[in-house]
Amino acid sequence: MTHNSRFDGLKLAHWKTETRADDIVRVRFDRADASVNAFSQASLVELDALVERMKIDPPKGVVFLSGKSNGFIAGADLHEFQSFDAKGTVDAAIRRGQTVFQKVATLPCTTVAAIHGFCMGGGTELALACTRRVATNAPSTRIGLPEVLLGIFPGWGGSARLPRLIGAPAAFDLMLTGRAVTGKAALAMGLVDKVVDPAVLEDEAIALVSRGVDRPFKQRFMARATNLWPVRQVLAPVLEKQVARKAPKAHYPAPYALIRTWRTSAGGSIAKALDAERRGVVKLAATPTARNLIRVYFLQERMKSLGSGDSGIQNVHVVGAGVMGGDIASLAAYKGFNVSLQDREQRFIDAAMGRAATFFEKKVKDPAKRPAVAGRLKGDLDGQAIAQADLVIEAIIENPEAKRALYETVEPRLKDTAILTTNTSSIPLVELREHIDHPAQFAGLHYFNPVAQMPLVEIVQHDSMSPETQARLAAFCRKLDKFPVPVAGTPGFLVNRVLFPYMLEAMRAYAEGIPGPVIDKAAKKFGMPMGPIELIDTVGLDVAAGVAAELAPFLGLDIPEQFSSPPEAGKRGKKDGQGIYTWKDGKPERAEVAKDYKAPEDLEDRLILPFVNEAVACLHDGVVADPDLLDAGIIFGTGFAPFRGGPINYARETGVDVLLAKLKSLQQTHGDRFAPRPGWDNPILKIRSDAA
Repeated sequence: MTHNSRFDGLKLAHWKTETRADDIVRVRFDRADASVNAFSQASLVELDALVERMKIDPPKGVVFLSGKSNGFIAGADLHEFQSFDAKGTVDAAIRRGQTVFQKVATLPCTTVAAIHGFCMGGGTELALACTRRVATNAPSTRIGLPEVLLGIFPGWGGSARLPRLIGAPAAFDLMLTGRAVTGKAALAMGLVDKVVDPAVLEDEAIALVSRGVDRPFKQRFMARATNLWPVRQVLAPVLEKQVARKAPKAHYPAPYALIRTWRTSAGGSIAKALDAERRGVVKLAATPTARNLIRVYFLQERMKSLGSGDSGIQNVHVVGAGVMGGDIASLAAYKGFNVSLQDREQRFIDAAMGRAATFFEKKVKDPAKRPAVAGRLKGDLDGQAIAQADLVIEAIIENPEAKRALYETVEPRLKDTAILTTNTSSIPLVELREHIDHPAQFAGLHYFNPVAQMPLVEIVQHDSMSPETQARLAAFCRKLDKFPVPVAGTPGFLVNRVLFPYMLEAMRAYAEGIPGPVIDKAAKKFGMPMGPIELIDTVGLDVAAGVAAELAPFLGLDIPEQFSSPPEAGKRGKKDGQGIYTWKDGKPERAEVAKDYKAPEDLEDRLILPFVNEAVACLHDGVVADPDLLDAGIIFGTGFAPFRGGPINYARETGVDVLLAKLKSLQQTHGDRFAPRPGWDNPILKIRSDAA
């Protein structure tokens, strides 16, 4: 390296500069006060000063790199963003990022972004401001613009530059979904110019300073043609229709604002596009949706942190090869654990192994790697692997006597450090730990169906469980890419206890003659991802009946006839192809509702308020440690409208007095099941939460 006076006198805490003999400058982002690179305003001020020096005294080229081994740049500092929202200074923060990146874009030399690991949000926007981009082929390399998942859209030039670089269709596929792509996928769409092994990333980035990039004609054509005014007017409504299928405008305004901003401003100068982008993002940042989705992001980070330790678990033994047990076993094998699967008959194990093979085929894209993954899952009819297991997961029928009888045969064969867990969905753990010799190492590990898709796992506690057991299980959940939430071992735990009154009321409404599709529509209008009738069919009428038998007496609720006894054989719901709805190819077929049918005006409140009412009772009873964990558990366990920030947050934002008045009105009209549950007088319900 040679000394170059262009940076003399600059005091930089977050950036390191190295000038090579050929006058190519390496600029490394290494945020001083954090383990992960995220843009703070202080780091942007420093970058601004750096770029100003290079503007005055241009080098031959600039390569932007990360000084952290774990990734390139994670985006903007969301803690800071929350504080700007509170102070009303979001406009200034957006303007600063745009200004600095535009200065990068207009430097009179070639600039190259060298990307390894995660490159999200502001990191991708810096890369887009560069002349060229090179990424590694490492599995950890992921490039994306996930802002729409936070209720805003890319605001530091990303939404203006990406369509111009790769064409509108590919750009909106990334921006409207928030998904991240590998280096290889980024190369295919023209987002990066080269993909290389991590070992040669810097060398290739330096080579790209001097070497031109020949972009394929199709990429160049799409970049130009799809941003022309007539094309924008045709494409924008198509994009809006696609978004409307998944995200109603009233609940999620960001994707619509992004499309509108591009439609009206993409054809002008970059300055005009940046101005429209900034105004759009500033307006969105002040919406309840953005504030709540950012809150949900921090709730997610908190649950991740619960599982940050080492589980000490490598060998997993699952007893029960039904849908839940089999799917838990296949997921654990896919995630790298050695798994043995036991059941009372080989045919049940064989069926689960068949489902696992289908799962591996879907998840492991490279056929050459599939045998190694499948080899980690083994059938074990006699339970011979119990002696080597670090973790045993019991997933047999929902019957306390059967479970206790199983533990009496399993526990004597366990090694001293092993943890024994149950996947029960509602049985209190004090009922199950009778006759267990090592209750400190016994816990609930409650997964949700479908196991591979549902992100939450409840770690169910009891009075004799050790903190070490909880910590190990939380770390195990994180290895499965699940979010752990510790809950008390009372009936229904958290998720099923809160879901039950909601599903019960849906069944009551259905029994009264309100059509299933009407009930589902009312819940989805509120923001639920799936209606309760469809949910009951998806969970299974047999499972629902079992939960009802356990929870109804505990909650003092009467069970409608549909829940009071197990369903007929072959009519358990989605898994049989027939339940309340008929299912074909995994989708429900709903009967047509008469066009002149009018849903009762109080239907939405009838469904949602029992949900919120029971959440308040769970907080009162100490089912979870605090309101933020409760909201997190309910959002990730039930899909409760994320833009509302969880049921406790919803109660705070709507107002306790408003919801109590509604509950009392429903109580007068429909009965005492709507009576306010204990806990509505909790002062915490009147305090605005800060999940950060």
